[in-house]
Amino acid sequence: MGVDLEPILTKHKTHIKDFSGGTVSVDAYNQLYQFLSAIRQPDGTPLMDFNGNITSHLTGLFYRTISLMEEGLKPVYVFDGKPSPMKLRTLEERSIIKENAEKELEKAIMNSDTERVARLKRTINHITRDMVDEGKMLLDYMGLPYVQAPSEGECQASYMCMTGTVNAVISQDYDCLLFGAKQVLRNFTVYGKRRVSSRNIYVTVDPEYIDLKENLDGLGISRDQLVDIAILVGTDFNKGVHKVGPKTALSLIKKHGSLEEVIKEKAYSVPEYEEVRRLFLVPDITDDYRLDFKEPDEERIKSLLCDKHNFSETRVQPYIEKLKEAFGRGRQSSLDSFF
Repeated sequence: MGVDLEPILTKHKTHIKDFSGGTVSVDAYNQLYQFLSAIRQPDGTPLMDFNGNITSHLTGLFYRTISLMEEGLKPVYVFDGKPSPMKLRTLEERSIIKENAEKELEKAIMNSDTERVARLKRTINHITRDMVDEGKMLLDYMGLPYVQAPSEGECQASYMCMTGTVNAVISQDYDCLLFGAKQVLRNFTVYGKRRVSSRNIYVTVDPEYIDLKENLDGLGISRDQLVDIAILVGTDFNKGVHKVGPKTALSLIKKHGSLEEVIKEKAYSVPEYEEVRRLFLVPDITDDYRLDFKEPDEERIKSLLCDKHNFSETRVQPYIEKLKEAFGRGRQSSLDSFF
């Protein structure tokens, strides 16, 4: 879920093709959750094969990744490793929320409240080890490299952007800015018309980008200060200060200069803030990876999707051809054209 910095950030609507020619790191778990939530049947049930295995994540990885590649992007998915001990509280809270949602779902089913059933089903998403393993397998068959992070995937993805290995990060979370990503691309894999089931309306979701330097310069702060603002607001690693939102936190940091001075002036209780700050600024990352793109393995793709999970070969085959064409175009273009 990440930190809520939206009220103070400058974002720009864009089109995927505006970033054509670039290599992008993709926060894999972030996107898998998106796919599981958005790619559903009308009643809110995930897509499944004939044996009842969920396939929404594979659908998103295959079709939407190829859509990115058709626009000229070269995606590199980054998978989470062992979560930071400081995130365990957040994970426990999310688990409780899911448990409560599952209880509410049972009540809605008993009451035949189809609208509430569909809405609740979309909120209950579990990424299993099998999903992750098959996701990696599919990417390998598609000829795409992936990186296994030692800890937080978005941290590793952001580091790769900060050091210039990739040009931008695809993620929904603003945490990537705290980890130092120069460019964050949002809504790049799930966009267009989206139904808001709680209000029974459709909204347009546009791709957008956020530039770290532009925002730091516009706000008149450093990245260290942005991290301090996030800590005051609350992150996945700390609760933050009660009733302190992004605008208030920005004002406090600009006035006092640092979190230490804010705490001294306001007598706020911000437990373990130094550890949280260090987690963002001195991240747990690896340089032990290679970004090798290779030819897609058509037969293995069809074996996994069509033979094992009942995807329609009639639909899959044209996308395999698109994937091959995207690789062909990629060999002829220069990655230096990204900016």
